[in-house]
Amino acid sequence: MTAALLQTSLPLPLSRRGKVRDVYDLGDSFLFVATDRISAFDVVLSPGIPDKGKILNQIATFWFRHFPNVVNHILESDFDKFPSHVRAHEELRGRSVIVRKCEVIPIECVARGYLVGSGWSEYKKSGTVCGIKLDSNLQLASKLREPIFTPSTKEETGHDINISYEEMSERVGEDLASQLRDLTLMLYTQAAEYALSKGIIIADTKFELGLDDEGRIVLGDEIFTPDSSRFWPADTYKPGAAQASLDKQFVRDYLESIRWDKNPPAPPLPDNIVQGTAQRYREIFRRLTDRDLE
Repeated sequence: MTAALLQTSLPLPLSRRGKVRDVYDLGDSFLFVATDRISAFDVVLSPGIPDKGKILNQIATFWFRHFPNVVNHILESDFDKFPSHVRAHEELRGRSVIVRKCEVIPIECVARGYLVGSGWSEYKKSGTVCGIKLDSNLQLASKLREPIFTPSTKEETGHDINISYEEMSERVGEDLASQLRDLTLMLYTQAAEYALSKGIIIADTKFELGLDDEGRIVLGDEIFTPDSSRFWPADTYKPGAAQASLDKQFVRDYLESIRWDKNPPAPPLPDNIVQGTAQRYREIFRRLTDRDLE
């Protein structure tokens, strides 16, 4: 297995360095580079996961193409068509895209089809998820009667905060809020149907969206990746218990098991967790795309 790429240092203006992506300013566009960094509970962990950035980049590109009628941020995904001064950095191949600049909408758009994570925690206390009343007597990992839209804030530091649809509407306006809700649920429903045909349940997912110069909603960052979604093998699914996962939950579960207090610095990940995460990310990529990593 190749060594993890944890950081890039290109001779280009660095716009920002996120938990996973290094973003460079190309003038009228951005260069997004997906590194092999991994985060959990809003803390970047060490070491990285080899080839994780390539998997995130290529699986997101696959999904963007799966929805050709939805505007997304990609201008160019073919490395061989990048500007020559970018192509000079071969380490970017397979893990980078050139994207349009957009105004970021300060809301995480979350779709849930199953009761898990923070939704399960809230449901146990109040019978609701983000203020939405659910059926009684649901279990952990129960399938919901229909998918629900549960937005959250986008915090610069610390954890994002779940909010109600009404609060979201107050923040961004009712018209935009309804468009974001409808788009989120449409994408989730169609992707979940496709994934199920591949033997995969998408339990929940989140989107980051923006507005372009024409005011159109633009899908950005990444969609339906093992960093942004919960993927469960359909053949082992059984409500009432934690599910086998092909996503970042494997890392979260390990960190919970060692009772880390979730404050940085995080303890280093042991080799079996690194290798197990890499194997799960590769497996979900192959099962969803029917091809091997570039």
